[in-house]
Amino acid sequence: MKTRLLFVLFALFAVGSLAAEPVSPAIPHLEKRGEATQLIVDGKPWLVLGGEISNTASSSLSYMETVWPKMTRLNLNTVLVSVAWAWVEPEEGKYDFALVDGLLAGARKNHQRVVFLWFGSWKNSVSSFAPAWVKADQQRFPRVRIASGKSVEILSPISPATLEADTRAYVKFMEHLRAVDPQRTVLMIQMQNEVGVLGDSRDRGDAANVAFGGSVPAELMGQLTKNKDHLSPALAKLWNAAGSKSAGTWTEVFGETPATDEIFMAWHYARFMGSMTAAGKAVYPLPVFTNTWIVQPEDKGPGDYPTGGPQPLTLDVWKAGAPAIDLNCPDIYLPNFDDHVAAFHRADNPLFVPESRGDAAGVANAFYAIGAHASLGYSPFGIDNTGRLVTLRPAPGTPQLDDLQNLPLAKGYAVLRDLTPLILEHQAKGTIRAAWLNKGKPTQEITLGDYNLLVELRRSSRDQSFMTELGYALIFALGPDEYLVAGTDVQVTFTPRTPGSPIVGIADAETGEYRNGRWMPGRKMSGDDILLNYNLAKQAEANQSGSGLRFGPEAPVLQRVKLYRYR
Repeated sequence: MKTRLLFVLFALFAVGSLAAEPVSPAIPHLEKRGEATQLIVDGKPWLVLGGEISNTASSSLSYMETVWPKMTRLNLNTVLVSVAWAWVEPEEGKYDFALVDGLLAGARKNHQRVVFLWFGSWKNSVSSFAPAWVKADQQRFPRVRIASGKSVEILSPISPATLEADTRAYVKFMEHLRAVDPQRTVLMIQMQNEVGVLGDSRDRGDAANVAFGGSVPAELMGQLTKNKDHLSPALAKLWNAAGSKSAGTWTEVFGETPATDEIFMAWHYARFMGSMTAAGKAVYPLPVFTNTWIVQPEDKGPGDYPTGGPQPLTLDVWKAGAPAIDLNCPDIYLPNFDDHVAAFHRADNPLFVPESRGDAAGVANAFYAIGAHASLGYSPFGIDNTGRLVTLRPAPGTPQLDDLQNLPLAKGYAVLRDLTPLILEHQAKGTIRAAWLNKGKPTQEITLGDYNLLVELRRSSRDQSFMTELGYALIFALGPDEYLVAGTDVQVTFTPRTPGSPIVGIADAETGEYRNGRWMPGRKMSGDDILLNYNLAKQAEANQSGSGLRFGPEAPVLQRVKLYRYR
């Protein structure tokens, strides 16, 4: 009897011990929730308030000790950190992940999540982050050859040996992450960086020429034919102009133009990186994305920019060639940010902005991408150089800033951090919008709920010719006649979309903030706060009250408004 009792007690203790062991949270993954695809972390949607550090900053753990605390002060929750193939496999077959372990320890100590950028065969087109033993063996690891007959320092994607070697190292890296990161510190992986050929429209090495002279792979043609009605306009136009053939050589199917060379290279880069991604996911299935060097205004053709990367022309080729890659993402520094996010955000390609600017214009970009395109988040580049948080390209020797919490990015991220539960809820509901304005685009009309909203750069209520330089707003429909707006240097007016009285007035407006998901009201807004135009006669002729919401130049301010209608 005593023996049986001891057995039962031992069994109960064992079960209790097992129950007390910490259970690793689910692996971060993408999930369609309502109208948005969201990044799920620890079982809940996650909004990346990110920043990418400089390319080689992560190669020094002592330097990173000075960087991690800055990330917290800037209100980041995720840091994009590079890991180079050369750093983890300096000798073939000998792996050293001490640097990776140190980076994870630094992130955890400072309460940050990480997105690792795998700089393997390519970074900004060039193969500078590949190991020396790869660079030195051109026979085994051939390079891209351009029209002059010269080789350039770009590993050819049409090389089984390069694919095998890069994949082997990457899989070892992913196996290591699976083993050392039960906390799920790492959220996603960027596969390579801004790939493509520079200096020519395609690789003209022997293997590339043979492939280019052959037929377009049936796998690609099958996918393009299947999705013919949904292809990007640029690709559809090119294919149609060549006769919409379902088979043939690359020039027979797409025509004899540099764009055909670009499509050819896109297929081979996609197959290379898609194969790597699939192999990595087989051991640890984190979400994977690419980062594209987008075409610049001065570029005359493929090769001026990296030809073969996931451009709007070639997104469908990448989707066909690399289905294991979850997102193809843009690197955007150009002023027409809205055009570029629109080109990359598609039903089959949710948006994430892994590289952009971090100054006041960058904050506008972040608000717009998150509100207008349900972006998984935003990340300015070179964030360890605090001068880049004031101007895009600070002069060499510019002193580093210390008052980080008062920079535009820190203030903008603070607002987005507090609004994150609301943002993620309304992304899924489809009840969130955003405006992004400058002197070239001073107004934007938005339809949301029962009203049309006109968002304009802030004007003087008495001198309508005056307007600010830059403005942005994030807008939520909270319910019938009720909105929440977070904005800087804009004004917002409303007109009804449903039958009834034609003029909209402000029934109640107040500033405030969200804390732990709850609205905390601040100041009541009325009188001069909401009167945007004193010419009431002209306003009445236009079925306007002259009132609306006004947001000044300070950090994004929240206003909650209740509307009413009259005639």
